[in-house]
Amino acid sequence: MKTVTLMPAGRIFSKTWMLALIPLAACSLRMQPKEMPKPDPSQPALRKAAPRPVYRWAHLDTLVLEGGRVLQLYPAPPSVYERLPAPEWLQTAATAEAEENDLDIAAEERRRLKTAGPRVRRTGRTLLLQPATGKPLRFVDNPAEDYEANIAYEYVAALPSIRHWLLSVHLYEGGYYLLVSQQTGRRTQVWSPPAVAPDGRHFVCGNSDVLARYEPSGLQVWEVEAAGLRMLWQRQTEWGLNQPRWLDNRTILFGQDYFDNGDVDTRVMRLAVVP
Repeated sequence: MKTVTLMPAGRIFSKTWMLALIPLAACSLRMQPKEMPKPDPSQPALRKAAPRPVYRWAHLDTLVLEGGRVLQLYPAPPSVYERLPAPEWLQTAATAEAEENDLDIAAEERRRLKTAGPRVRRTGRTLLLQPATGKPLRFVDNPAEDYEANIAYEYVAALPSIRHWLLSVHLYEGGYYLLVSQQTGRRTQVWSPPAVAPDGRHFVCGNSDVLARYEPSGLQVWEVEAAGLRMLWQRQTEWGLNQPRWLDNRTILFGQDYFDNGDVDTRVMRLAVVP
């Protein structure tokens, strides 16, 4: 076999063995680790941006109703929310009498009763409402130091768009609201004062009590019918729903209260509540 001299030291390799060596060398080169550039100490280290904590909680962005229907919540600009009309029951400014009495419940009610009309009046501990049909309704306060028996009724407002009176019911701890039909006197218990849609066909009751939890936090959606009020759906949530306002006849904007780092934070959200 013909031989070839490859090294000056006189070592002899066969051509056949040399050809077998070449593929091994090439394979060895492909397996070498890629050399990475060394970090520049003069440049600040880049960190991966962490998502805001609120987006780690899926329950803040959806409402799952009975039957599996899922409603999606979307962030909304606070400036848009602030331009929307406030509910008709909401007093935009406290009177001098209310300020003097530090928003005393009795003083506030006396102020409201002055413009409530002859069908609404108070006599001592009894609040009387006169519907268009039937006898007057009597709501009697009981200030007893008893968790079960203590109760007080406060007249809040008349809601002409849905033809109801709004009462606030105070219990020993917590409370609820009553809508009383101005026509029939029928009573409907709701979570919060209603926010009525512009066309008057629906209203929502959103409540937030994420700290004390004496009252349910969540949302109720109601339909106004000729025969009365009908609840379309309600959903209790771990987060609170604050002062909803209508963007149009099917969509609301509201303040969503949620826990973040041991405290309660709020963001404005948008939700279509009517199909």
